[in-house]
Amino acid sequence: MRSIDFEQATDPAGAIRLVQQPDTKFIGGGTNLIDLMKGDVEQPVRLVDINHIGLEQITQLPDGGLRIGAAARNSDTANHPLVRTRYPLLSEALLSGASPQLRNMATVGGNLLQRTRCPYFMDTAFAMCNKRAPGSGCGAREGYNRMHAILGMSDACIAVNPSDMNVALAALDAVVQVSGPQGARSIPIADFHRLPGSTPQRDTVLLPAELITSVDLPPPLFARHARYVKVRDRSSYAFALVSVAAALDMSGGVVRQARIALGGVAHKPWRVPAAERMLAGQPLDDARSARAAALLLEGAQGLEDNRFKIKLAQRAIVRALREAGEKA
Repeated sequence: MRSIDFEQATDPAGAIRLVQQPDTKFIGGGTNLIDLMKGDVEQPVRLVDINHIGLEQITQLPDGGLRIGAAARNSDTANHPLVRTRYPLLSEALLSGASPQLRNMATVGGNLLQRTRCPYFMDTAFAMCNKRAPGSGCGAREGYNRMHAILGMSDACIAVNPSDMNVALAALDAVVQVSGPQGARSIPIADFHRLPGSTPQRDTVLLPAELITSVDLPPPLFARHARYVKVRDRSSYAFALVSVAAALDMSGGVVRQARIALGGVAHKPWRVPAAERMLAGQPLDDARSARAAALLLEGAQGLEDNRFKIKLAQRAIVRALREAGEKA
C-alpha cells in the first residue's frame, strides 16, 4: 500500500504553491481522480484539497454574464436560479450526467478535467494505451470501440471526452479562467480541450500547476430556445453514445444565431461554425437541420463497432434543433 500526503490549501495562491511539489494533484470532489487512483491509472503521492479556497460562488458579471466558481458542485450549479433561468442548456446537461450522489460531490472544475472512460485507459491490465502509457499503442483501434470517436481521432487515440457539461459549455461559448505560477489567463472553451494528435496524454492546454478558478458565461442569448439531447444505453448513470447541445436565438420562427456542439463523438466537444452559419437568417425545419448535421459530421469515420454513431448523430442533431426551436 502506498502512503499519500494530504494537504488542505486555504487560498488559490497557496494551492498553486503546494501543487508544484513532485507527483502532486489537486483534489476537489474526487469523483474521477479517486477512481483513477484506485485503478492505478493515477499514482499521486500528495493531494492538495482545494475545497476551502473560496471558489464555490456563482455570481453575476457586470456585463450580464455569469461566473461559476471552479469548486461549485454540479448539483448546486444545475439548480442555481440564474443557471436554470438564463442558461437552461447547462442545467439540462449537468442533470443528465452521473447520479444525484455524484453530482452532489463533483465540481465544475473537475468536470472540465474529467478523463475519458475508454476501458483501455481505465484498466491497466491493457498494456496498449497511448493516453496512459505514451508510445504503447491504442488498444481500442483493433479492440472493442463502440463508445469511441468518429471525429477528430488520430492513429494514437480514439477516446472521447465523457463530460455532458463540457458540451453545453462549448455551445455557450464559455471562457475558462485559470491561475498559475506565471499568473492568470483566460482560455475560450473551444481552445481548452485538445484533439489527441500524437500526444493524447495531454487532455487540455493547462500548464503545470495551473488551477481552474472559474468558468465565465457570456450574457444569455439562448435561454428560450435551447435543448440538450443525450442518447445513451439506459436512461440514467450512463455516458453518451452521442449528445447534442443546441442553442438558438430566434425571432418569428427565423433563426438569428445558432450554436451546436456534439458530445460522445470526439476527444473534445465538437463544433463546426459553418453548420451554425448556414442556419442563421433562415426558418428552422428538419431539412435545413439535416444539412447542418451533414456539415457537423463531415469527415466522420466509423470503426468496426461504432459506425452506427454517424447516423445516430445525424438524427440526434435534427431532433435537438427541432426541440430547441419548438420551446416556448
